[in-house]
Amino acid sequence: MFIFKTENTPRWIIFAIDLGICIFSILLAYLLRFNFQIPPSYIETFVYVFPFLLSLRIASFFIFRTYSGIIRYTSSIDTQRIFVVVTAVSILAAVLNGISYYFINQKFIIPFSVVIIEYLSTTFLMIGFRITVKLIYFEFKNASKNKKRIVIYGASDEGIVTKRTLERDEDHKYKVVAFIADKNSKIGKKIEGVTIHPIERLEYLIENEEIDEVVIAVNNLAKTRKQEIVERALPKNVKVLHVPPVKNWINDELSSNQIQEVKIEDLLGREPIHLDSINIKGQLSEKRVLITGAAGSIGSEIVRQVASFFPSKIILLDQAESPLYEIEIEIIEQFGNNLCEIVVADVANANRMDNVFRTFKPDVVYHCAAYKHVPIMEHNPSEAVLTNILGTKIMVDLSHQYNVDSFVMVSTDKAVNPTNVMGASKRVAEIYAQSKNKISKTKFITTRFGNVLGSNGSVIPLFKKQIANGGPVCVTHPEITRYFMTIPEACQLVLEAGAMGTGGEIFIFNMGAPVKIIDLAKKMIKLSGFKVGRDIDIKITGLRSGEKLYEELLNNAENTVPTHHPEIMVGKVRDYDLEDIEEPIRELTTNPSEQDNFKLVASIKKLVPEFVSQNSVYSQLD
Repeated sequence: MFIFKTENTPRWIIFAIDLGICIFSILLAYLLRFNFQIPPSYIETFVYVFPFLLSLRIASFFIFRTYSGIIRYTSSIDTQRIFVVVTAVSILAAVLNGISYYFINQKFIIPFSVVIIEYLSTTFLMIGFRITVKLIYFEFKNASKNKKRIVIYGASDEGIVTKRTLERDEDHKYKVVAFIADKNSKIGKKIEGVTIHPIERLEYLIENEEIDEVVIAVNNLAKTRKQEIVERALPKNVKVLHVPPVKNWINDELSSNQIQEVKIEDLLGREPIHLDSINIKGQLSEKRVLITGAAGSIGSEIVRQVASFFPSKIILLDQAESPLYEIEIEIIEQFGNNLCEIVVADVANANRMDNVFRTFKPDVVYHCAAYKHVPIMEHNPSEAVLTNILGTKIMVDLSHQYNVDSFVMVSTDKAVNPTNVMGASKRVAEIYAQSKNKISKTKFITTRFGNVLGSNGSVIPLFKKQIANGGPVCVTHPEITRYFMTIPEACQLVLEAGAMGTGGEIFIFNMGAPVKIIDLAKKMIKLSGFKVGRDIDIKITGLRSGEKLYEELLNNAENTVPTHHPEIMVGKVRDYDLEDIEEPIRELTTNPSEQDNFKLVASIKKLVPEFVSQNSVYSQLD
């Protein structure tokens, strides 16, 4: 039929069909009004009434162009326009009818019941015609092609909208086979002909209904539930996708292109962290905040979060020019031109840093600048000493000298019983900041956490790249495990710890359960729609220099003290006096580039007795 062809139906045909609907509605109204026996007197007036009503309808169609829409794409806006146009004409006919009765010949031109019946019939048939054509068109268009069979988790409004969005997608053919719901009151019922099942039947549906994809259509779904869905679907080689929050829908409408595959970050992140916003705001509001390493993954997120607490100025300090520019533009777009001050500088340059403190006089310092790649620092210990130790020492000394209120240092779990130069250098930096706290009015606070998802150099972006290139995915050891936390989570806890700290603490974050890296690799491969071993292989490459199998956080009850925040603890660590470590650190940081690598590492080992090298040339020093 011409209406269901790919080409748009000519407008004159749509106009003719609407005209036919009007003619039919007028005749039907008279027949129903008089029980199919129209009195002769009304037949005489019908010859005037019929062209009168029809003329009003035709005029309204031309004025409001109700025939111009593409029928198969009829939207709620089209139906609203038809409703308004038909209603307006019927009201006009009723008004003219009243004028005829009260001001002309004391007679109604048209019985009011005819006006009402004609109005209802015209509205119903014009809108119904368009919706019917739309439904038949999409069914007709999709019938000849294979459809992806979908299960939607979520039987609320978001689930219904998702079903409709998928089924009207022309580029990708979908058929919603079932809904999954948690509420027992919905189980067994149907939505638009589709049955609602409990989650326990998900595997049964996948196996028996040949399901291709599971779409999660629930806002703020608990991480544990999302993980459960993925764990049920991935072994069956079924993709899991999720619908974005309603606030992210384009023009308040969901597009099938917005329905994205679940990412590994969605599974490893935890439930939302509740912050003491009042305390953090009290520390940062109207304050000058200096953030080193502001162009990095952690530093840039701290910039974003600090900006929301209304500081008077944020000084963004880093050596990386282009990333600094990018975060500056982002903050300007959200908070205006006057909030940020950009400083391109090296934290190990004492004169430059003194100038920064003297110029901006920061109230709070977040020290994120550091070298963090374990194998690279193992081969370049002098750079680890320069940036991680000397850079921190300079920032600590200047914070003390210029009476900074709080100095918050971002450290790492690799500083716990370090097995590599990078971790040991961060431990020395922790020791110096803690010892300086004893003689300073500045509160020196250290925060320590594990790997952050998506950070520069993180294993997850590396795995994604390897999967995109067809593999193999390289894992250093089948038993290696790591703790993971999302960047926003880590930075939220940094702000919280900085606000609650009184000085000298090393705050340990609850990183959750450790993740086996080989299991992470397998899950990422499956989430990408591939089979491990068939499509993409996993290659064991061997531990890298300085790398250890298990990271430690000292986050057990024997080594930590709880705080009021359930995700933050205070680590019990060895206490140092400044006079005991100041001279060894000064000797270590004096022209480290001119010193022998083994001599440098030996000096670090004296400062950090628990530093025992693994998979490293420096093991002979132990």
